[in-house]
Amino acid sequence: MADAERRALARLLTDEAAAAPGGIGNVHAAIASRVFSALGPAAEPVRVLHDGIMRGSYFGVRAGMTVAGRAAGAGWCGAAPLSTTPRGAAVIAAVNAVRGDVLEREGSPLALPMSARRGGEPVALPSAQRLAVFVHGLGETEFAWGREPYGDRLPGWTPAYLRYNTGRHISENGASLAALLEDVDAEEIALIGHSMGGLVARSACHVGGEWTKRMRVTVSLGSPHFGAPLEQLVHVASAGLHAVPETRPFARLLRRRSAGIRDLRRGSLVDEDWRDQDPDALRARALAEVPLLEGATHCFVAATITRSADHPVGRLLGDMLVLAPSASGRSKARRLFEDETGLALGGTHHLALLNHPAVHEQLLRWLAP
Repeated sequence: MADAERRALARLLTDEAAAAPGGIGNVHAAIASRVFSALGPAAEPVRVLHDGIMRGSYFGVRAGMTVAGRAAGAGWCGAAPLSTTPRGAAVIAAVNAVRGDVLEREGSPLALPMSARRGGEPVALPSAQRLAVFVHGLGETEFAWGREPYGDRLPGWTPAYLRYNTGRHISENGASLAALLEDVDAEEIALIGHSMGGLVARSACHVGGEWTKRMRVTVSLGSPHFGAPLEQLVHVASAGLHAVPETRPFARLLRRRSAGIRDLRRGSLVDEDWRDQDPDALRARALAEVPLLEGATHCFVAATITRSADHPVGRLLGDMLVLAPSASGRSKARRLFEDETGLALGGTHHLALLNHPAVHEQLLRWLAP
């Protein structure tokens, strides 16, 4: 397993690096084509010579990088799997965030199955009277919760920290989480999700199962329930770049982002939101309505980098990745949460929600026996 992960990672990084000359060559070709078209038929002999040299040059660079990378990867061996170490796990998690859906389709050893982890190693969900399951966000691992994670400081609750492939569709990870919890031995269950993790928890509750009868509390920390502005910007930018031949390679690069990242554009939770749809279409059909699970208390934390959520900068940037209305589940047409089950946290940022004193104090209140 250790060698398989290292070789797969070396092969992936080599292939990605080797693809760069091809993208540069496409930009070069588009610019040259426009120039030679303006010069007319007289420049045709020069154009033929230029195109031949250009294709050969970029092909040679790409082939050389591929051969060198594969050779280096063949000799890159180690004792322990990368996925069991904090740094190695972080690299693989980042790769999963960007290309995880493709890795899963290809059967790559880098594609992370959803599992509970302790010390980097997969473990079974523990049996407990009260089980608190922590679900990380995009490109993260269970190590992201810090050296003294919330779950280890919640009296009366037994923690479980998940790791999963964040490049998959949120609905697919929601189904995996629901299946994982179906056989859990616990009288009460709490789901605490950071960012994308909060959406995965909501999706799992929507999938349902016998386990949902024991759901007590869900908590979403900076989750983009109504979408993330950065992904919305990338979606529009890719469409604009695709309209011009010279910038089309950059559009293709942006459009290679994973299904999980694309789901963050609007906060998609179910298969119907993406199935049989063009993922690059500017206009998509309305999202399926996904209500909160009945019988459980649903809480949220919405942060802003400014102390006041009403400050113009705070309203514009939110916590740097998610805006406060999206994290609190509020829009002109919808309102997911009750006011008394929310915490507006000023003067902090998105990643700080993974381990923040004010969040810990609030969790103690929400999960009090």
